[in-house]
Amino acid sequence: MPILVLVILGLALVGTTARDAVAGHPAVATAATVFCGIFVQALPFLALGVLVSGVIAATVTPHRLARLLPRRPAMAILTAGVGAAALPGCECGSVPIARRLFGDGTVGAAALTFMLAAPAINPVVLVATAVAFPGEPLLVLSRCVASLLTAVVMGLLWTRFGEPAWITRVLPASASGPASDSRWTVFTEAARHDFLQAASFLVLGAAAAAVLHVVVPGWVYEHLAGQLVLGIVVMAVLAVVLSLCSEADAFVAASLSMLPLLPRLVFLVVGPAVDIKLFAMQAGMFGRAFAMRFAPLTFVVAVLAGTGVGLLLLGDR
Repeated sequence: MPILVLVILGLALVGTTARDAVAGHPAVATAATVFCGIFVQALPFLALGVLVSGVIAATVTPHRLARLLPRRPAMAILTAGVGAAALPGCECGSVPIARRLFGDGTVGAAALTFMLAAPAINPVVLVATAVAFPGEPLLVLSRCVASLLTAVVMGLLWTRFGEPAWITRVLPASASGPASDSRWTVFTEAARHDFLQAASFLVLGAAAAAVLHVVVPGWVYEHLAGQLVLGIVVMAVLAVVLSLCSEADAFVAASLSMLPLLPRLVFLVVGPAVDIKLFAMQAGMFGRAFAMRFAPLTFVVAVLAGTGVGLLLLGDR
């Protein structure tokens, strides 16, 4: 907090000088406009998401969630996927929750389905997507269907091929929080953690989008727009590299308006399912053997699901 206050004071002192410097360079002014537009639009949804995530962390225990799951694998996986829509939160929070839920057989598959579905199809993310893409309800529907399909397919694949031996990390004793922690403490700590994590990646993502607008020549986007497969691959890889929060990624995707909707849909489906930060978190919570197998397969399934659903509902636009 002291560092944040000092940074804000420093920016206030140099505000006039920075404004004049930006106004004197059209490219920098364009980048600043794009950055501020993305950040200001996404911030309310990001704040709402982390507040809801904090409430869930303080009131809903993993054991209670586990008791609600049916014992039949297919029904448990589908229930976890659909039920995840009611638990908004950043993907940074879904990984530790899934690890606490993880168990043998059906419960483990349902936990992984929850981990992929919760940050992708919750109401906060879908409303943010609708705001970022006004007049494109089919894109919102496509994101929801493709993300749910990705989560369910990965849950079914774990049921069929998953090996408990791949889980090499033991759950830390502090993962569930000490019994003496009040709900208010749990809420504030969870909300603070999620906000700092998500906001930092939002800043990086907005900055990357601003740089792409200025640095990348227009003919590159025209080439990607004309090469649909190449555009899908590039946007999928970009989603992994940028590691955006799911509550803010729609605004970054919307800013890349020079690309067709289908590659941007793949960007929105891949991002909440697999990226650099999620790989690191999965390796830390589940073990490297799990992450090395789960992340690449999730990437392939997410790209195929996003592309298939997008072609069905959006066409090639």
